[in-house]
Parts: sequence; C-alpha cells; structure tokens
Amino acid sequence: MLYTPFDFNEAIGHRQDYVEDRLRDGSPVVGLSYDDGLLLLTVTRSQRKVFEIYDRLLYSAIGNQSDVEAIRVAAVDVAHREGYERSPDDVTAHRLVGFALSPPLKRLFGDQVNAPAVVRAVFGELGPTPAEDAFYVLNYDGEFRRWSRWAVVAGTAEAEQRAGEVLDGASDPLGRRDALSLALRAWSIGAAVGRRAGKDAPEETGDSDVTERAAALLREELAHARIEVGLLDRTTTREAKYAVLTDDEIASLAAEAG
Repeated sequence: MLYTPFDFNEAIGHRQDYVEDRLRDGSPVVGLSYDDGLLLLTVTRSQRKVFEIYDRLLYSAIGNQSDVEAIRVAAVDVAHREGYERSPDDVTAHRLVGFALSPPLKRLFGDQVNAPAVVRAVFGELGPTPAEDAFYVLNYDGEFRRWSRWAVVAGTAEAEQRAGEVLDGASDPLGRRDALSLALRAWSIGAAVGRRAGKDAPEETGDSDVTERAAALLREELAHARIEVGLLDRTTTREAKYAVLTDDEIASLAAEAG
C-alpha cells in the first residue's frame, strides 16, 4: 500500500484533533514571577498537579494523569542525573525541555502506531532576579516556547490568551500576596473561557460578561475543589527554594476570591 505525504499530514491532523479535544476541559495552570520568587497555581478537584523538579525548577501540566506523571518522572530523573554528573548549575529548564523531553514527545506524536501523549506542560525556573526568571511551555507534539514574567497552559488557545491578558496588564513590582490574587484571577478567566469553548456555548457579550462568568465559576469550583500553589522562594537562605502555601494562606486566598 502506497503511503503518501497527504496520508501522513491527514493522520497528524487527526492526532492533533484527538489530543486537543481531550485537553479542552483541563484546569488551567498559571505561572507568574514576582519580587521574591515565582509560582505555579491551579485549582484541582483530585490529583496533585504542581511539583518540584529540582532546586530551582517547578512543573505542572494539564492532560491525562498518566502522561502528566510520565513527564514528571522523566524530568526528575534527568534533572538529578544532570546535577550529579555535571553540577546543579547545569540543571536548567531549557536543557530539560529542549534536549530531554521535547525529542521523545515529538517522536511519539509522529508515531502512527502508538497513541500520542495527552499533555501540555509548564516549567518554571527561578533566577537570581525576577528579570531572569523563565517559564517553558512544552506541548504534546514536542514544540516548546520560553516565556518571561508569566506563562499559562489551558485547554484552548483562546483561554490561554485571555488569561495572559490579565497577567500582562499587571504592574511591576509584584509582592507575593498580589501575585497570588492575580494568578487566581487569571486562572478564573482562563477556565471560564475554556468552558465556553464547547459547540453549544452561548455567544460572549464582552469583557464584563467574561469577568462575571469567571467569578461565578471560581466560586463554584472552590466549593468542591482546592487551590494548589507551588512556590520558589528567591529570598530563602535554604538550599531548597521550594515552598507551599499554608492552609491558612490558601483559606485566606479563597475567601478573598469569593
């Protein structure tokens, strides 16, 4: 049987549609840099979604939990091997994403025998200053992009764009409390726009409509789900930079949002 370039492109298109359809309802993940560190924030009803990968690296993703976990395990293994064989300074998000994770994802996406990974991931890397913080978004097809200041992964491109507009409009410098509130607001906008992406979604009437729906969605979600935040603290004297919010801080953030 003759296999033409058209057949290959059509198969790739079907695989892309398959993955995008399964990512559509994913709870967004928001990454944001602030004065004293950087954070990854999401809202989850079940499994944990934000992880420390190495001393200055955070990871989160949307997609099938098995694929999210496979990327996490691979990232941890590579990071610790690099740190042992080279040095901790050689463990960077760019090396991790560009050389260790992107190529196998790209091969898997082009493999017509096996199912593609259903995952869209974000890595946050803490720098000495906010200007040197970096975020890398890694897609299921192996493509990746570097972001500064903030990054968003969500189920649709529109959801990512609208959440990004919230973050892009923030004034510098940002303190930790303001960064948390801003990230949660961006999450709610992204989630509201993503939920609207279905075929039977009502027509949007403007920014105020999105804001109202986002606030209502956040209240609804927080009744059944929890805010999850991972932080990398730039100011700590500890070797480990990773921190999590206390229960009181999460409750205060949820109350403020409600």
